[in-house]
Amino acid sequence: MTTLDSTQLKRDLKQLIVQACNRDVAPETIADDAALIGSDSALGLDSLDVLQVNMAIQRHYGARIEDGKHARRVMKTINSLAEFIQSGR
Repeated sequence: MTTLDSTQLKRDLKQLIVQACNRDVAPETIADDAALIGSDSALGLDSLDVLQVNMAIQRHYGARIEDGKHARRVMKTINSLAEFIQSGR
């Protein structure tokens, strides 16, 4: 098992989220510590978006987010999502 490069992983996650949620946002404009979910976030992800991102993460990384509460914690920011993927392998 190889350790994922954190910087590259975060770039890949931003791209994955933009594609999975069909957002018209340049992935590089998403800050690593910016909120992803809710009306106060730049992306404004909702529960359907979270489900789509979860499925994409399962396909790409084999990491499974168990439920809605867990998803809100894990998908709080790009940083928290990257940490989850790196530790959850």
